[in-house]
Amino acid sequence: MKITVKAYAKINLMLDILSRLENGYHDLFMIMQSVSLYDEVTVEKIESKDIKITCNIEGIPTDEKNIAHKAAKAFLSFNNIEDAGLHIHIEKNIPHAAGLAGGSADGAAVIVALDEIFGTSLKEKDLIRIGEKVGADVPFCAIGGTMLAQYTGTVLSHLPELNLPYIIIVKPSQDVSTAAAYSAFDTAERVRHLDKSGMLQAVMKGDMQSIYNKVDNVFEQFIDVSDRVIIKDIMRKHGAKCACMSGSGPSVFGIFEDKQSAEKCLEALKNDYTESYLCSAVSEGCKITED
Repeated sequence: MKITVKAYAKINLMLDILSRLENGYHDLFMIMQSVSLYDEVTVEKIESKDIKITCNIEGIPTDEKNIAHKAAKAFLSFNNIEDAGLHIHIEKNIPHAAGLAGGSADGAAVIVALDEIFGTSLKEKDLIRIGEKVGADVPFCAIGGTMLAQYTGTVLSHLPELNLPYIIIVKPSQDVSTAAAYSAFDTAERVRHLDKSGMLQAVMKGDMQSIYNKVDNVFEQFIDVSDRVIIKDIMRKHGAKCACMSGSGPSVFGIFEDKQSAEKCLEALKNDYTESYLCSAVSEGCKITED
């Protein structure tokens, strides 16, 4: 049996860090949104007892280091399934190490595919329990849509769907270390925390103007992405309602209400940034496309 799943990327409409926890992780407040930029993950049972991973691009690990491998092991362990051989093929479209949860989306897609293959009928709470053993963004990526993510990102609450038809995402060439980003927070002398209550109220009311005004990412106070200001300026000149960095970066997204403006902005950005994408909000984290 073979299952193919669309694994959707995410953006952070708001990301604030409340504190560093005793276990070394961080207490977070995030408004997360799935977007239509996706990887395709195909999972197939094979006769071998090994987990084999292949990928369409070079530089992605295809061994135990890949989050898809970890997700498969976590699913099998959770369901007490032994000696299962799997071939996982990943068609990457989401930029790597971009703050868009591309790896976590792939891991989530593996869990969703295996649930279908083995007929385990996992509930949402099960997806979260398996996903949190793999990575902080995996539970959200397995469920997706518009959600509030708290604690380390694994405490999830559903929020009303938002009408975000045109989102441009740009990944500059600069890489950002997630560990270094959190370390910068830990050592910062001052942190300007975000209007979390105001953002949550705006989302619950569907007040789009207030949402645009409050879109923000605390990492922008500590992480220096040299092209971020340039990209945001281009987006705003073309009519973006807001522009912000996603995750710990370096990707920047802009939200538009007008298709023509978004397309003109994309054309302008692609001159200097090849990894530029026009997408929209989606209401799920993973979607089975064929079996």
